[in-house]
Amino acid sequence: MTITTLTSREFNQDIGTAKRASMQGPVFITDRGHVAHVFLTIDEYLTLTGKQGSIVDLLAMPDLADVEFEPPKINTIFNPVDFS
Repeated sequence: MTITTLTSREFNQDIGTAKRASMQGPVFITDRGHVAHVFLTIDEYLTLTGKQGSIVDLLAMPDLADVEFEPPKINTIFNPVDFS
């Protein structure tokens, strides 16, 4: 694993370099000489957080399965508009 360090200016000017470097390991992005951000591939991020799953699983929102929702019924009858 290779660790790459870029200044925020270098990162902003050439994000392609950061993307390519992130395939080899984390990219540290500095702001005024101090590490401010870490740029990772999504696979590395999921490995670190332990959150493995497909986009379908993430969009399904299983935590909300117990929420009940009944949309309100529309009781209003609309009359046609006469444009003549």
